[in-house]
Amino acid sequence: MNNKSGITHLIRKEAKRLGFSEIGISKAVRLTDEEKRLKKWLDKGYHASMDYMENHFDKRVDPSKLVPGAKSVISLLYNYYTEKKQYDKNTLKVSKYAYGRDYHKVIKKKLNSLLKFIKEKTGDINGRAFVDSAPVLEKAWAAKSGLGWIGKNTLLINKYMGSYIFLSELIIDLELIYDEPVSSHCGNCTRCIDACPTEAISKSGYELDSTKCISYLTIENKGDIPVIFQNKMANYIFGCDICQDVCPWNRFAGEHSESDFAPKEEFLNMKKEDWFNISEEKFKILFYGTPVVRAKYKGLKRNIKFVKSSKKDQFD
Repeated sequence: MNNKSGITHLIRKEAKRLGFSEIGISKAVRLTDEEKRLKKWLDKGYHASMDYMENHFDKRVDPSKLVPGAKSVISLLYNYYTEKKQYDKNTLKVSKYAYGRDYHKVIKKKLNSLLKFIKEKTGDINGRAFVDSAPVLEKAWAAKSGLGWIGKNTLLINKYMGSYIFLSELIIDLELIYDEPVSSHCGNCTRCIDACPTEAISKSGYELDSTKCISYLTIENKGDIPVIFQNKMANYIFGCDICQDVCPWNRFAGEHSESDFAPKEEFLNMKKEDWFNISEEKFKILFYGTPVVRAKYKGLKRNIKFVKSSKKDQFD
């Protein structure tokens, strides 16, 4: 099929059939504005120890460096919001995105199916699938394709779904019908800025200092957690949802329908004492196949120890 409008329609329809929540398509061009913002962010050292953010700079801002002759970037959203919560409100906390199976594996399989479908319908096209595992500015492309705007907490916010969404992309050398960006709807709201216990979000918003972010400190950070963050971790030991929990747009978030993202009952039942006494064997069984293994047992124990020492009187 060579009809641009027709194949675009088929791609959108197939993406929804595969379970993607939303799809947006943008023209594959160099991201000149984002290039300036990224350089400024890196120059400030806000990427902390994530040195990989400095690597492959050109690939991050120019899709043709990833797929020669790239013409379109297909951005996709996948809902992971759940009303389910850890039962003990005083227990140590894990971010919602890590409740179930590793999203990279779940979504990559669907992306590859979509890419295969496009090739079957259009012939020998070239393309690649990306799920948060390559130098791609995912939020920028999603915003460019009209799937939402980048909020003051630096996350992509969709007007109808909020921000509890995984992002992924297909970059292909096929011209399609493109979507238009939407305007920001954060307005004068500062809830995410005010709620962040470590002041990781700049006072004016739209910029995040990773060296202060609880998600960075509990996942990417390989060293000790600085003592200045004692009593500021809000009981989080893997990731953080604070800036999302307070965002008014997340009142529109609906329960996901992905069985692979369902949390284990044993995990939801974990009390403080269970976390304090977790063995490496229990860690492997409980979190096998989930994003939590990224921290490894040693990293999770470090986080647990830090939160416990921060609130020693409360936990003793």
